[in-house]
Amino acid sequence: MGRFPLFQNSIVVNILAVLRWSGLLLPMAACVGTLCAVFLWALDHVTDYRFAHPGLLWFLPVAGVVVGLAYHWFGRSAEGGNNLIVDQIHEPGGGVPLRMAPLVLIATVVSHLFGASVGREGTAVQIGGSIASGFARLFRLDDNGVRIILMAGIAAGFGAVFGTPVAGAVFAMEVLSIGCIDYRALVPVAAASILADMVCHSWGIHHVSYKIGFAGYPDLSGQIFHTDPLLLLKVGVASICFGLTSLLFAESIHRLSPVFRQICPIAWLRPAIGGVLTIVLVFIAGTRDYLGLGVVAATPDGASILNFFHLGDYTWSWL
Repeated sequence: MGRFPLFQNSIVVNILAVLRWSGLLLPMAACVGTLCAVFLWALDHVTDYRFAHPGLLWFLPVAGVVVGLAYHWFGRSAEGGNNLIVDQIHEPGGGVPLRMAPLVLIATVVSHLFGASVGREGTAVQIGGSIASGFARLFRLDDNGVRIILMAGIAAGFGAVFGTPVAGAVFAMEVLSIGCIDYRALVPVAAASILADMVCHSWGIHHVSYKIGFAGYPDLSGQIFHTDPLLLLKVGVASICFGLTSLLFAESIHRLSPVFRQICPIAWLRPAIGGVLTIVLVFIAGTRDYLGLGVVAATPDGASILNFFHLGDYTWSWL
């Protein structure tokens, strides 16, 4: 045994590293999963309440100002949102403030209560990044450790909110550069995402199930064949359309943001403009189906993600 001291030392170092990272990632992922469970539970309740009280939409501009003032008074660097987390992964510095998690959770729930369509992914990333940064400060991690735990926090938030731990892990690993995955963080990122999703489910939170009716086609021998070349071609063409539409949306946001900053230099007042425009769009479209998450609609045949899986003409809903 004395002939292999370096080998023995490396095993001990690896075991200690695994124990250290387990002690970091397990409680961090549990905290993120729990907060995501609270977030999803609150979203379900405020959505049902908004369906029952449609008049809440008229207060959306006021709610926007309240949220804007909360960030103005208490947010400080937390106003950086997702960009702040990405910047800290690229160049660790001041860290992500812990107050970002409760701020974004409450702000998103309040926004959905009054009809804003602000999604869940940004909230999930910010909850995960904020909690992970808090653990990084608590355990005084070096720059490389900060990068890894921030990526793990992002994966935990994304995986728990959507119930997709694999997608959460992939999303977090390519956050530094889209399409380029940093495999060094694979194990901690995947572990955090899976654990956070398990914790979220353990609180009794159930994600929406989407049933796809395609059962396959029989081939010449009568066996069910699940691949349809024509369907694959349609999916390929549709995927290009999805990408172009996403690009159009992202570029529109990027170009409109400075315009709104010029129109209204006061940051906390800009959400009121968005609230008024949302109310105007509701009356132009003649429907409230596009308020909130859009997963379910207030009416049985309304435009919603669930109803898109059934028969119905929703051709222009993407627009």
